Amino acid sequence: MEEKVLIVDDEQSIVTLLQYNIEKSGFQTDVAYDGMEGLEKASTGEFDLIVLDLMLPGMEGTEVCKALRQKQVDTPILMLTAKDDEFDKVLGLELGADDYLTKPFSPKEVVARIKAILRRTRQRNTPSDQNFIKISDLIIYPQQYEATINGDTLSFTRKEFELLHYLAKHKGKVLSRDQLLSAVWNYDFVGDTRIVDVHVSHLREKIEPDTKHPVYIKTIRGLGYKMEEPS
Repeated sequence: MEEKVLIVDDEQSIVTLLQYNIEKSGFQTDVAYDGMEGLEKASTGEFDLIVLDLMLPGMEGTEVCKALRQKQVDTPILMLTAKDDEFDKVLGLELGADDYLTKPFSPKEVVARIKAILRRTRQRNTPSDQNFIKISDLIIYPQQYEATINGDTLSFTRKEFELLHYLAKHKGKVLSRDQLLSAVWNYDFVGDTRIVDVHVSHLREKIEPDTKHPVYIKTIRGLGYKMEEPS
């Protein structure tokens, strides 16, 4: 069965360009021309990926993204933005988008990003022999996208969970921000490593007994972060 992509953009010329190139690459497409329509269609869960413009009439792309994640719709999102602005990029990713592209963009680049995101999604959904990772009172269940601490179930965005999982898989190893960006977001964020710090801060709020003195995720000054077994 062909994978299905929802395009949410109010510019007809961009929609036509995206539809042509995405369908040419073997995907089915559907279209929404404003944020409310996009949210309604995306909420059905019938799409494999959403291409979501940041600036939309009725409801901005960031609000659509936020609403979908609050509804537990975890369909991957590729966000499009006409603003080459770090705040917009970080905000979109922080709200749960998987990747972003700045307009103007190459249609081939859009298709390449879509394929890369879907490839990562399929890899995440591939069964693993490892059912859980236990680090002291923290237990991570990779296949369920769940984690508990002291028996209490924690709530994460998808990227928060993937960052936590990656840190846990490499427990005891110092990981640079660039390494984490490459592994979790799958592309180079030149100069934009703040997104890692934001996500680490969110993780600490959820798993650390005292965020000012973290025992799980340690900052290694000048190098990056390291997951440790609390002593």
